[in-house]
Amino acid sequence: MQASMYDTLEEVRTDIAARLTEAARDRRVPMHTPVVVTADADARVMVLRDFDPARWTLRFHTDARAPKVAAIGADARLTVVAYDQPGKVQLRLHGSGRIEREGAAVDAAWAASTNFARRCYLGEAPGASADQPISGLPEHLEGVEPDDEQIRRARENFAILLVEVEEIDWFSLAHTGHRRALLTPIGGEWIAP
Repeated sequence: MQASMYDTLEEVRTDIAARLTEAARDRRVPMHTPVVVTADADARVMVLRDFDPARWTLRFHTDARAPKVAAIGADARLTVVAYDQPGKVQLRLHGSGRIEREGAAVDAAWAASTNFARRCYLGEAPGASADQPISGLPEHLEGVEPDDEQIRRARENFAILLVEVEEIDWFSLAHTGHRRALLTPIGGEWIAP
């Protein structure tokens, strides 16, 4: 998705919504795997699963045992950085995160996942020590898609991370002159790159 030289903040807002919506649906686009940074300055690449443009909310999947879950519980501030290299657009999304382990949104996310994806939640907790390189998966599930019975206990380790975006810093690189804007759910302003 190429960025053009937008002249209005509404055009920028539309561009952001289109990029994040596409990124959640298409794993081949660059913004599908943004960097999520917790308040303790720990950063990791995560897969964007959904963007709700009406609520300015991002959804990611996570293991409920992951260290980032405790970090978000202690301080909900988050930044998500996404970059579209071909389009030359960077988004820095600032907001707050919350972990949900139960409820309709979590159940729907779980139901939409394949058993192959769900098997990640059967393994060792993220960050568990090992004497040798490991995937963390039970050995009998290495490279195998488990059946519904095998996957049942994985659900207790599955959670979603919802990020409520409070501000988006949109930055478009162009040889004719960069453009930058700060947007909130209800307003925005142009700023110097």
